[in-house]
Amino acid sequence: MRRTPRRLARLAGGANLALLVLFPLAWSAPLLRAGLLPIFGLDTISVLSGIAALARTDPLLAALVALFAIVAPLTKIVGRAAVDFGRASPRWLGPLHALGRLAMADIFLIALYIVVAKGGVGVGRIETGWGLYLLTGCVLASLALSQFPPRRG
Repeated sequence: MRRTPRRLARLAGGANLALLVLFPLAWSAPLLRAGLLPIFGLDTISVLSGIAALARTDPLLAALVALFAIVAPLTKIVGRAAVDFGRASPRWLGPLHALGRLAMADIFLIALYIVVAKGGVGVGRIETGWGLYLLTGCVLASLALSQFPPRRG
């Protein structure tokens, strides 16, 4: 019975490391397919292309989106791996968990954008892409994995 928590911690540590591959894939995957949007002027919008388009029109907002969408989740994953492999103190888990909650902000912003566009504001047509689901899954998996105790070694 004692082996089960250790096995779960090992699986959680491996899943956390898998997010190092899945998050970058999600950042480049199509979140939206849009037509006639004045801000982006793109057919397919990903996190990376959206940040690049925002950087041309609103660099501060682009920096905030990059912080929430890229830096926060990546920092959380690397920090959690450092705790799991004994390179950082378990005291980091609290701040890392809080940082992971910030990563959910980009999902909210994308969802709000879709609602506004689909609500007939007259900006065109929007369809969600598979990358939105992948990104949402990565964020939720990261939040769920933070509930497991560290692997420790």
